[in-house]
Amino acid sequence: MPRDHHFADLVFTGGPVYTVDPARSWATAVAVKDGRVVVVGDDHDVRHLIGAATEVVDLAGKLLLPGFQDAHVHPVLAGTTLRSCDLHGLETAADYTAAVAEYAAANPDRAWITGGGWSMEAFPGGTPHRAALDAVVPDRPVALPNRDGHGLWANSRALEIAGITAETPDPADGRIERDPDGAPTGMLQEGAADLVTRHIPPPTPQEHYQGLLAGQAYLHGYGITGWQDAAVGTGFGPGDVYGAYLAAAQDGSLTARVRAAQWWDRDGGLEQLTRFQARRDEAEALRDGAGRFRAGSVKMMLDGVAENHTAAMLEPYLDGCGCSSGAAGLDFIDPEKLGGYVSEIDAAGFQVHFHALGDRAVRSALDAVEEALRRNGQRGNRHHLAHLQVVHPDDVPRFRALGATANMQPLWACHEPQMDELTIPFLGERRSGWQYPFGSLHRAGAMLAAGSDWSVSTPDVMLGVHVAVNRRADADDERVLGPEERLDLGTALAAYTAGTARVNHLDADTGSVQTGKYADLVVLDRDPFAGPAMAIGETRVLRTYVEGALVHAAQ
Repeated sequence: MPRDHHFADLVFTGGPVYTVDPARSWATAVAVKDGRVVVVGDDHDVRHLIGAATEVVDLAGKLLLPGFQDAHVHPVLAGTTLRSCDLHGLETAADYTAAVAEYAAANPDRAWITGGGWSMEAFPGGTPHRAALDAVVPDRPVALPNRDGHGLWANSRALEIAGITAETPDPADGRIERDPDGAPTGMLQEGAADLVTRHIPPPTPQEHYQGLLAGQAYLHGYGITGWQDAAVGTGFGPGDVYGAYLAAAQDGSLTARVRAAQWWDRDGGLEQLTRFQARRDEAEALRDGAGRFRAGSVKMMLDGVAENHTAAMLEPYLDGCGCSSGAAGLDFIDPEKLGGYVSEIDAAGFQVHFHALGDRAVRSALDAVEEALRRNGQRGNRHHLAHLQVVHPDDVPRFRALGATANMQPLWACHEPQMDELTIPFLGERRSGWQYPFGSLHRAGAMLAAGSDWSVSTPDVMLGVHVAVNRRADADDERVLGPEERLDLGTALAAYTAGTARVNHLDADTGSVQTGKYADLVVLDRDPFAGPAMAIGETRVLRTYVEGALVHAAQ
């Protein structure tokens, strides 16, 4: 029977609907036709749009929201890891070695054992030893990144293949951890990991493609309908994932809206712009066909992470006795050149996505944005700074002044072993109070976006929202990390919807439930506004829609 064009394809009734429109409006009903929202209102407003072929979803008091968007994530890497030796979800050193032994036994034809996802807190000082891997896989190389991707655990065979010995010097952008006699322990920090990873055969294009589809399905399960991939290109992780996105966009299997942040090779210069522009143009040419993929951002990783003291700090880290260590972290890109690079990238029409974790890196990024504005004027590229673990108070108001978005990973802003054992003691009390200043940034008028950095941490949006609101993850742990930096629930949800949509230049079509926008929507199993704040993290996703099509339904 032909469809009656007067009726909607899909109607939601019995809200609540949190629209995340500029007024933060509430509704109870939404009607969808041809992939877009046609009515937002109450149940009475949609009755005349319900025909025999209309699908009607009774929300029955469960919350409908715009689809979540992750502002900083690595789905192809994460999806590929899910299909290899995946250590996420495990907690102890014994768990990790048992999983490695099991995977190696089940995959006797694998020349290298790869995967990763171990947590630093499982090992003294955050640094595992090659001996534990040698005991379970002595004959094949093993190379396993930790959860944050800033360190690699390798066995003796991998070190041998890489030629790493006691005489091998530390690279400028990394560190080889060593035994007292100088022999490498098997723990390689930051750029030192490249000494091993360059010998690992990269995943095939088909493996990347399958990893993307696995990652996409996983993210849809958390209500995520779009994201910015924070590392697309050569020189990062498991190889260049650009081809996987292009293939999925062309064949229609890319159901999410994706903006690729093309990886800036820290050893290169502005000659990289030619490749960035070619890829941006190639993706843009898909607009008339599979137009969900864009490549208009450039990712610049300015520093490392605080736990291994490679995050760039304005003052040195403390040592175990609370005295200055004399070391203040690493600058992966020369701060003297950064402003010039960013100005040229900005002039070429690209957004810059900065990894800026320490307060020196944050200041360098803001200085570079300021220089680009001075040289080019406002070009609307919407630059953003991700992670923001430590922000000097003097730099908080600069975000609004420069139009730079604060790209938050809220899940990290709480007390947990990695924070309490590997971070706070080495930052000291004063700087520890500057961590993840989301509330301060919001009050200062900064634009907020939010993401997970999956596979570093879970992409569960509602768990991230929970920590943003409570600054606690565990109900049994009553300590609050910076109570003044808490966000209200509406602001946290807006960061994962309208905020990231804006960063991804998708705000005209997504990020809120408004007439004319795409019906990218998520249905939760409850209304978290109606329950206690400490229960927000228990919220689950029931349904995820892209353009009115169901892409995830909870089992």
